[in-house]
Amino acid sequence: MRLVAALLFAAGLLQAQDWPQFRGNPMLTGVASEALGKPLKLLWSYEAGDAIESSPAIAGGAVFVGAVTGDLISLDLATGKLRWKYRASKELGIGESSPAVSGGTVFVGDLDGMFHAVDAQTGKARWTFKTMGEIKSSPVVIEDRVLIGSYDGALYCLSVRDGKLLWKFQTENYVHGTPAVAGGVAYISGCDEHFRAIRISDGVELYSFPSGAYTGASPALAGTIAYVGNFNNEVVAADLKTRKVLWRYEHPDRHFPFYSSAAVTAGRIIVGGRDKMVHCLDLSGKLLWTFQTRARIDSSPAVSAGVAYIGSNDGRIYGIDVKTGAKVWEYEAGSAVSSSPAIAGGRLVAGSIDGRLLCFGP
Repeated sequence: MRLVAALLFAAGLLQAQDWPQFRGNPMLTGVASEALGKPLKLLWSYEAGDAIESSPAIAGGAVFVGAVTGDLISLDLATGKLRWKYRASKELGIGESSPAVSGGTVFVGDLDGMFHAVDAQTGKARWTFKTMGEIKSSPVVIEDRVLIGSYDGALYCLSVRDGKLLWKFQTENYVHGTPAVAGGVAYISGCDEHFRAIRISDGVELYSFPSGAYTGASPALAGTIAYVGNFNNEVVAADLKTRKVLWRYEHPDRHFPFYSSAAVTAGRIIVGGRDKMVHCLDLSGKLLWTFQTRARIDSSPAVSAGVAYIGSNDGRIYGIDVKTGAKVWEYEAGSAVSSSPAIAGGRLVAGSIDGRLLCFGP
């Protein structure tokens, strides 16, 4: 994964010390390029005023996150001091759509169906784009283009500069998850039970094949394989070369959906389940270990230096050794944590359903 980070940095897609989008990079691997110092302790918290379901982005020494209040919030990473608030939604708020930061602009969608581009320094609007359904997908920026899914069933490609529609690809159901991107192709595993590959240059579908289940999670790409959980209680490996499902994993005893998006690191796939457990598989789909929490897990893991950090609806954030599945750290947040952690600048940041943004460091 260090090689992946280095390649992304060289391509200008990932800045050192940043976690600029949902899952950290366009391949959605959920792996940080740096180690967190230890022991972790709470450095600051910020009261957003309502639930934080959005996962934070970290870029340029600042944290960006959406809240159900409808505000896109920017805080200083070191101190937690408010930099600015931008009112995105006046009605339904910002849900799970997580900000992406690129070229001095922050992008995020809201539950009113509006997609926003905001100046990262000032919090002033640059442009907006209206879709016809709520936005829970998170944006991915690739050079001069930004991709976003909507509950109107479409994946949109817009100009970063002015929000002009470059193309729109219509699926047969909600586009809930975030597209994973590699080699000029966007991959979505959708609510229409199809896995699709869509060319970013022109929006042409290169191929699709049945995934076999309703999918709310986002795919993680490693080499030519995509890994994603679904509502048929499975984690699926899709081969991007053969365009077929390579294998399916289902726990032998506990049959619950996977809403969490997987992290892929060091030959292991780590994902949270609504069965209250974190599951770790090898690349063949063999179960290596599980870690038990006290409630369902919708948060997606972020991995740093061999430790997977993940929230649970039991009100805790856990640090789990990737090799052994042993707990190495725990924090009692006091409220469900469905927001996925972000790791950058020596800090771990995550939001809670009681509206607090929490920042941890040594």
